[in-house]
Amino acid sequence: MSPQRKATIISSSVAAILTLIKLAVGIASGSVAVLASAVDSILDMFVSVFNYFAISNAEKPADKYFNYGRGKIEALASVIEGTIISLSGFFLLYQAIEKAITGEVSKYLEESLTVMIISLIITTSLVIYLNTVAKNTNNMVIKADSLHYKTDVYTNIAVLLSLVLVKFTGYEVIDIVIGASISLYIIYSAYELIQNGVLVLLDKAVSQKIVKKIENAFNVEERINNHHLLKTREVGDKIFVEVHLVFDCLITLMEAHKISDRIENKIRKIDKKKKWIINIHMDPYDDFESNDEGNVLH
Repeated sequence: MSPQRKATIISSSVAAILTLIKLAVGIASGSVAVLASAVDSILDMFVSVFNYFAISNAEKPADKYFNYGRGKIEALASVIEGTIISLSGFFLLYQAIEKAITGEVSKYLEESLTVMIISLIITTSLVIYLNTVAKNTNNMVIKADSLHYKTDVYTNIAVLLSLVLVKFTGYEVIDIVIGASISLYIIYSAYELIQNGVLVLLDKAVSQKIVKKIENAFNVEERINNHHLLKTREVGDKIFVEVHLVFDCLITLMEAHKISDRIENKIRKIDKKKKWIINIHMDPYDDFESNDEGNVLH
């Protein structure tokens, strides 16, 4: 089993445990902040389960139906996860507003404090683990999961603060304000997940810094006169590169092939953690003509 799939199983299990504990205490206590955290944990559980299936499919090799593999499933999962997080944020904001209108009073504050302390410890440990897996695999889904649970850490801290202040001051408005603040933060945190996923689905090019390094790999070759139609995109741990290289017209096919292999090896060294899929088209002369497509390419 891959580290990514193992990570999603662990995060799903943790979310399920936290959901049961928080939901019970949140309903009993009437605290918007605790209930907000419980709802967020429910979503965490479903998102982590979804991520497991997304990663399982993304890891399947390319075939005759999906020539480039299924890596974009990870980006799709990121967009869906971000959307779900946003919806949960709006729901929690509604709960805070409803409590402000009805004037409901929080109960079982001691029990709620205990639950949130345990939740904070468990969630922090999970974030450290997911960050490690995300760093080692560069998996978009795990990165999204890690960011999601990182917001939970901040949420748990805010809920703890809310419960302590309500306990010692008796001001229920504190619970309402913090609950509403958490919901707004959750909505804000979801934006980056959605944006990154959409950019991958739209085949956004890699950073200009990497593009320059790719260009340097063939600009130093004496037998190459020019290049055009350089295209790049990144999906998960794969970077796709396509380029037309204009060779000296007197060069043999064998020599051009050797130079192309040398260039590919240079490009792969730019980031050895990535899997590079490189497609070089060898031109004997510069046949590039300015057109609508070419105007936006490197």
